[in-house]
This record gives sequence, structure tokens and C-alpha cells, in this order.
Amino acid sequence: MEGGCTCRNVRYRLTGGPLIVHACHCTWCQRETGTVHALNAMYEAERVEHIAAEPEIVDTPSASGKGQKIARCPRCKVAVWSNYPGSGAAVRFVRVGTLDDPGRCPPDVHIFTSTKQPWVTLPPGAKAFVEYYDRNEVWPEEAQARWRVLREKMKQ
Repeated sequence: MEGGCTCRNVRYRLTGGPLIVHACHCTWCQRETGTVHALNAMYEAERVEHIAAEPEIVDTPSASGKGQKIARCPRCKVAVWSNYPGSGAAVRFVRVGTLDDPGRCPPDVHIFTSTKQPWVTLPPGAKAFVEYYDRNEVWPEEAQARWRVLREKMKQ
């Protein structure tokens, strides 16, 4: 899959499928994206290949107080992914809306639904959590195996 910003200055290619796709309904994501939730596909950084221009990295406050780094196009300022302190530079939370075909990454799980807008209706059977969840109970085994490799790399 490929994607990029609106002006096509920043372009990227993804290798394989995401670890998981989060629809985050927290009020912070609502404010940051200007919509009802953020839709992020989690990828190992080495699975996100830059194919045109480098984004600028913008340090941004977050609800946790630890901040996040948002990769934005230096021209059109569209956010293409974020890095959060918990996984640092090792994991990119790719903004699904920047994919050329965002329909290929529907949400696997809805998180922080305690602050979901009341008029947003989740599909029947959707995995949804009031806050967050236990990775071992939600992620498929293949994604958990990839995560274990990532955790080892983050320790180095």
C-alpha cells in the first residue's frame, strides 16, 4: 500500500499489513484531527518506506503529558503518521486517511469509547473498549510475534 499527504510531496510505501488499526475516540484525538476519531494503522518503522520527500517532525503535547511526534508534510502540513513515547521511533501510527486506498485498513478496534461522540454508532460486533485493552487478548498471534521482536529492538 502507498500513501502520502494532500500535495503529494511526502509519499510512503507500507510493507505488509499493520500490527493493528485503532479508531481512537479520545477527546484529544478528536481535537487534534478535527473529527470524531483518529484512525491509525500501527506499523514497524522499517515497514514504512519513504518514496518522496521527508516529513517534518513536530513535537506536539498529548493527553498523557509525554507528548508525541507528528510527521507532517513541510508544504501542506498534513499529518501522515505519529510516534508516541511508549514505542518511540520504532512504531509509526500511520494516518489511514493518508493512504491512497484507506478502505484497505478498516478499524480492528475502537478505543476510548467513553468519550465517543454520542451520535457515532459503532458497527454490530465491533471490538470496542471504554478505555484501552490488553494487547494479548486483542491482537492476532502474528501481530503479537512482530511486537515481541519490536520490544527487543527497543531495549537495545
